[in-house]
Amino acid sequence: MSPTIGLNDGTALPAVGLGTVKADGEDMAATVTSALDAGYRLIDTALRYETEPGVGRAVAASSVPRGDILITTKIPGRLHGYDAAKESARTSLANLGVDYVDLLLIHWPLPKVNKYVDTWRAMIDLQKEGLVKSIGVSNFTTEHLDRLAAETGVVPSVNQIELHPYFPQADLRAYHDEHGIVTESWSPLGRGSELLNADPIATAAERLGVSPGQVVLRWHVQLGAVPLPKSSNSDRQKQNLDIFDFELTDDEIDAISGLERGRIWDQDPDTYEEF
Repeated sequence: MSPTIGLNDGTALPAVGLGTVKADGEDMAATVTSALDAGYRLIDTALRYETEPGVGRAVAASSVPRGDILITTKIPGRLHGYDAAKESARTSLANLGVDYVDLLLIHWPLPKVNKYVDTWRAMIDLQKEGLVKSIGVSNFTTEHLDRLAAETGVVPSVNQIELHPYFPQADLRAYHDEHGIVTESWSPLGRGSELLNADPIATAAERLGVSPGQVVLRWHVQLGAVPLPKSSNSDRQKQNLDIFDFELTDDEIDAISGLERGRIWDQDPDTYEEF
């Protein structure tokens, strides 16, 4: 079980969660069941992932009380706008088989579509209606975040962003800290890159007697971010959660952050579109 991080709306998130982007042939219900058994209490899904039904089956069948499991899902680009966003939330609730979602995010800002503020207004109302406990965003820049606050008066509780040692996002994380927004990390391990073989990570892993993956996830935690590693392997799931009994030095944090080279997939939120 991981510690928790408080959000600006009075709720809290576990310090590590499970990502659920589906691999070919994967039984998502089995993956989430394994994660819940391992101690995960934050499960991150999205309407676009098409994994909500599997997540819902696992949650319904689990011996862990629903109130102890925090489910995150996201509004896709095709459902931006006030009415469409409400439709998205209703669809996700039905897919998940739940009465409420713990955290609802806008998946991408899509500034060319220019409906993310209306989408945000719908989410504010969904929160007031009790269908959503917390609301946040994903892949938003400081400019997008400023506009939400200026036009609605409501600051997101979370911004889930691409974040890993190749792309530490120091400026955006500093903005989050200044405005009380919690940073969540998607693709925290660099997803299929050679990241885990990098010298400062391997050296820290050897010193601590842990895996390179654990070192990277601990780096996220010490930066104040909530990593969302994806794994269907039960042993790896347990390992990814077992990062709270060791600590990286400041020099190790700096060396790992020094691996910065930029985005892996060139998905710039100012131009990238995903529907």
